[in-house]
Amino acid sequence: MAQAESSASASRNGLKAQTTGAPPDYELPWVEKYRPVFLDDIVGNTETVERLKIIAKDGNMPHVIISGMPGIGKTTSILCLARQLLGDAYKEAVLELNASDERGIDVVRNRIKGFAQKKVTLPAGRHKLVILDEADSMTSGAQQALRRTMEIYSSTTRFAFACNQSNKIIEPIQSRCAILRYARLTDAQIVKRLKQVCDAEKVEHNEEGIAALVFSAEGDMRQAINNLQSTCSGFGFVSGDNVFRVVDSPHPIKVQAMIKACWEGKVDAALETLSELWDLGYSSHDIISTMFRVTKTIPTLSEHSKLEFIREIGFTHMRILDGVQSLLQLSGCVAKLCRVNMKPQLFEPPQN
Repeated sequence: MAQAESSASASRNGLKAQTTGAPPDYELPWVEKYRPVFLDDIVGNTETVERLKIIAKDGNMPHVIISGMPGIGKTTSILCLARQLLGDAYKEAVLELNASDERGIDVVRNRIKGFAQKKVTLPAGRHKLVILDEADSMTSGAQQALRRTMEIYSSTTRFAFACNQSNKIIEPIQSRCAILRYARLTDAQIVKRLKQVCDAEKVEHNEEGIAALVFSAEGDMRQAINNLQSTCSGFGFVSGDNVFRVVDSPHPIKVQAMIKACWEGKVDAALETLSELWDLGYSSHDIISTMFRVTKTIPTLSEHSKLEFIREIGFTHMRILDGVQSLLQLSGCVAKLCRVNMKPQLFEPPQN
């Protein structure tokens, strides 16, 4: 009953909720429930999606590589394209392999080759489709074996690759494919979709909660929707504090207070806030990453101060990534930030 109500609410809000044959008491993850079904439903990357729509209309699909950061709709775009190209033959004519599947040379030689050889009745001018998600994690040997398979069966089968970094796919495969690059989603695009899901699921929320979801997602729509569902399930109300409890990352307001204390030269106050964050169990990487993102958004900081702060935070981040992750590194960074706005005379040795 609840699933039927949310599906009806979703359709009223311009979202198409996917229905499954699951038991009525089973709640489908929202990221799957509201996954776009058609290319028109894809959020962001308008120009690239328009190119895919032209391919869907013409029906002549080339081999494709779609690259970009996680959670921005790469795999979903390929699945939508496959549905629009193949229609009812979708289940028989599509083979999808992701990072959880074994994708060594044997899989390329047996499973993919076997699928390419299989005869499927398709509309005129259509091809079978092999979808390789996270293709940049495939071994070089598997990619070399795949290159030959692509050549032999190009008349009946097309390949679509989704990856984070296209340069990790070997050059011979890249040269056979149309490469489409997806940019990260804007905050406004994520906010719009989150509010649509909130309306469809009747989620109680405030603006601080939505802003916290956007901040924690960093352009990743999948993570934003997962965090929304987790917060709703755990607390019943999506507020800023509840979101940061779920995602378990340093609260930006606390980090902002520390940065402002540094700007005002209040070393003790800044170090005290840092110590509180450290005692809460946050890692050096979590703290320094949040410091970097928060510094860029503080309106009261001058441009010069922002540049100096980001420079020092960047150097500390490099040392942390090299493995030096102690509280001492973060404390040294905070001390250097405090020094930026202090008068140079304070650091000169006393004169006799």
